[in-house]
Amino acid sequence: MGLPRLHRLAIAVTVGLVPLVSQADLYSLKIENDIIASGSDGHYSSGVELMRSFQPEADHWSRRVAGAMPGGFSMDLDSVAYRFGHQIYTPNEIETHELIEDDRPYAGLLFVGVSMFGDIAHDGWREVRGLHMDVGLVGPGAGGKRIQRAVHSATGSDKPNGWDHQLSNEPFVNLGYQKRWWLQQRFAGLELEYGPSLGASLGNLYTYGSAGLGVRIGQGLARSFSLPAVAPAQGGSMYYDQKGGFAWSLFGNLEGRYMAHNMLLEGNTFTDSHSVDAREWVGDAKAGVALTWHSWQLAFASVWRTREFHGQNEHDQFGSLTLSAWF
Repeated sequence: MGLPRLHRLAIAVTVGLVPLVSQADLYSLKIENDIIASGSDGHYSSGVELMRSFQPEADHWSRRVAGAMPGGFSMDLDSVAYRFGHQIYTPNEIETHELIEDDRPYAGLLFVGVSMFGDIAHDGWREVRGLHMDVGLVGPGAGGKRIQRAVHSATGSDKPNGWDHQLSNEPFVNLGYQKRWWLQQRFAGLELEYGPSLGASLGNLYTYGSAGLGVRIGQGLARSFSLPAVAPAQGGSMYYDQKGGFAWSLFGNLEGRYMAHNMLLEGNTFTDSHSVDAREWVGDAKAGVALTWHSWQLAFASVWRTREFHGQNEHDQFGSLTLSAWF
């Protein structure tokens, strides 16, 4: 990596971190890894995301953006999250030096993003909206090779040897929007929410449409917005009310996506690179638990994902762990 590239990477990281450390609000650290759920180390190998969430003031710029959306939710904007993250994708056989043509490409991904969330209460139901924008870099400049080799060296894991075949440097911009409807009832003395969701993402990293059905059951559901999000979904509101004692929920979600474009499988947009034949239809099943105690919250989700490309031998499974706290 040359000096100018290092400068660009440092600038990108600095810009992403400035809003994250400016003042005390809700901070979240999310770790996604296939080892958490399946013990494997391939495909979506790992992800780390740091988020700062806060309630915007009446004159905050995010309210103007939310108000400009169809069915704008400027007055119902409850939280904004600044996000900074890194993800690593590899084929299953990471010890092989040669190009594995029938498995997914190596790719590192570095990004900063902003998400806006609105929660509108009605009689017996509520609606949650999320608007997201991410900018970042896929390729050697994202540092996937160095980070994975350093982690594997420190943990005594297999050395990943195929990074010479990773995707080339390519900046990306991605926009996303999701809306979820929660019907509210009581079941066996517990609070229950369930309902459908619709979403879309547009950009040179991902372009897709999604539909899903989710459920939450527990105590104190009104203290939090929705479900933890996992890649390729952007954001995911971790905002919750810190006032109160112990609250908990079990959650599940089924989601199907029509993937019109996935750079991480189909390869670089403007240069030749390794690619595989991506499947257009992909489905996720997600289940987990969220535990809240005053200003702290811990959420875990396990995700089962159908095959994402033709020639993939089996479905993928990975876990997501998020620790959040008010400071």
